[in-house]
Amino acid sequence: MSEFHGNSSLDEAPPGFSFDNCHRNAMIEQVAAKSNSVLPTATKTGTTIVGMVYKDGVVLGADTRATGGTEVCDKNCEKIHYMADNIYCCGAGTAADTEKTTEMISSQLELLRMNTKSPSRVVTACTLLKRMLFRYQGHISAALVLGGCDVSGPHVYQIYPHGSTGKLPYTTMGSGSLAAMSVFETEWRDDMSESEAVELVKKSILAGIFNDLGSGSSCDTCVIRMDGTTEVTRGAVAPNPVAPLRAAINRSSKLNIGKGTTPVLSTTFTPARVTLADVTVTEMEQ
Repeated sequence: MSEFHGNSSLDEAPPGFSFDNCHRNAMIEQVAAKSNSVLPTATKTGTTIVGMVYKDGVVLGADTRATGGTEVCDKNCEKIHYMADNIYCCGAGTAADTEKTTEMISSQLELLRMNTKSPSRVVTACTLLKRMLFRYQGHISAALVLGGCDVSGPHVYQIYPHGSTGKLPYTTMGSGSLAAMSVFETEWRDDMSESEAVELVKKSILAGIFNDLGSGSSCDTCVIRMDGTTEVTRGAVAPNPVAPLRAAINRSSKLNIGKGTTPVLSTTFTPARVTLADVTVTEMEQ
């Protein structure tokens, strides 16, 4: 028997990611088009995530709205994910895909740090992420903005779901990326201070919130400095607070049902008494 013949049969499924459902979905769409049927659409999320480099580090930003179709599913979704002490990653796309992808690569970076006994580099995280996404050919809906600082300086990468990447001084991703990019292209400078960079990131996220229906709620920021310190701020900006609007409404006292409005006619309490006679013991199967 030659070296090209193994013991496995030809009927065995090849290892790796299976694209059978993709072919199945394409056939279903063709049949539905012929019969004029309407199929349910896949749920997609809208997001505005940004990242930029300033002279002493990196600033990342994201909104906090998670949507399923036209419904808002989560008003306080955390989209800035921990990768390492000096690296964070913003995720746009399907929430489950971005969460699990960053979690898996963060675990690989931890193992690599234990093996090499040195801090993680941003380009290493970028390479691991792009290899994983390219392996699945875009079927993992995760558009990422990776930022961090290492021995070679501050870095910001944009990573597309198909695995293509780019190293840029500033970048935006998500459905509100065009509105955010217009702010960056107008006001970004090469030697901005930390406070100026944070304010610019907030302004770009707000541009996405007010010009994109898939983005909303509040703005989260993450500052990664060259001295090794990081600062993640949840709810750095909360546009259009609802508390003053609700306080301005004069609610009738007749709508507030106080305690004791419904009379209690009688109250009884019977404690449950369980003895060993009430417990049935069955023998385990061998």
